[in-house]
Amino acid sequence: MNALTQPTLRAWRRSFLAVTMISALLRVTAAEEPSWVAQAVTPPPAAKIDDSQTLQTAAGAEIDSLDAWKEKRAAIAADWRKFLGAYAYPDLPLEIETLETERLEHCTRTLIRYQAEPGRRVRAYLLVPHQSTSKKMPAIVAFHGTNAKTFQKLVGLDAEPERHIGLRLVEQGFVVLCPENYLWEKESYLASTAAALKPHPESKGMAVMLADGVRAVDVLLAQKNVDPQRIGAYGHSLGAKETLYLMALDDRVCAGVASEGGIGMFSTNWEAPWYLGPVVKSDGFIRRHDDLIALIAPRPFLVLGGEQGPGCADGERSWPELLVGQRVAALYGEPVRIGLWNHHEGHKLSLDSGARVIAWLNAYVADKP
Repeated sequence: MNALTQPTLRAWRRSFLAVTMISALLRVTAAEEPSWVAQAVTPPPAAKIDDSQTLQTAAGAEIDSLDAWKEKRAAIAADWRKFLGAYAYPDLPLEIETLETERLEHCTRTLIRYQAEPGRRVRAYLLVPHQSTSKKMPAIVAFHGTNAKTFQKLVGLDAEPERHIGLRLVEQGFVVLCPENYLWEKESYLASTAAALKPHPESKGMAVMLADGVRAVDVLLAQKNVDPQRIGAYGHSLGAKETLYLMALDDRVCAGVASEGGIGMFSTNWEAPWYLGPVVKSDGFIRRHDDLIALIAPRPFLVLGGEQGPGCADGERSWPELLVGQRVAALYGEPVRIGLWNHHEGHKLSLDSGARVIAWLNAYVADKP
């Protein structure tokens, strides 16, 4: 028998992976999942993976086994951590202090402050549902958007009820932690970035957000009523960027939703100093976020996109990165739960989109097998 030629072998591998991924997609419609999940994880016919090094071994061969992917996964994670200048303080005491607390109809809303790193503390709202049992509860790290008041909006302290996702989640039985982004620590974003990076001169602004996200998970794990196996993440706009990086680089987060953060590297202002910096716009910069989506797989990850309009960052153009994550998820033999809900409403979060956030997190965090 003649040996397979290299092009024939590549074509066979692609066909095999395509069949595997389609089979995984068809296993998504379990009874306990939202009825629209199959639609969210099914790409449009025109969607295709751009030439992606994520799915190639170091030797340039296509990755078509879980063992090969796990080896590549470790290298990708290490490379991104090095690029970001990622850091963490796992042994640093949290020193959680209560600033104020309020009992609401469905929960207790507490403003807390804790040690993020030596010399810097972070404020956060902790929402805990009223319950009479000792059963541990699912939990969510909820990241706020870019508007100065969105920190308060998440927990119901300002107008726009469609932004009260933290309050809506706690009503569903989640413990919710809403940390304040470091960009509001000084008089401007640039001043806040300079101050946060002073102890970490080799780091990117996104490394600070990642470290703060990891620290937020630590705070949830310090709550005796939180189930450590059921921690999810959610964010809109700025918060969606934080959700993407936290899920990619902290495996303790089991599922998440990123609303209008911009999955594509050039879909939004990733070059800002408080994110990745001007290197994103430099000649020869080749990093793409399909790496991060692949690191998230096979965990459930939903992107909410508005398609077009002022500030819009996600939509059909987000599929190339998501398809890479779907291809990796298929290697695990898991149902594919990485996808996009394109609401075509621009860069906003409507009540209906918020309901999808809650349904996704209920299915894959609260009801996680």
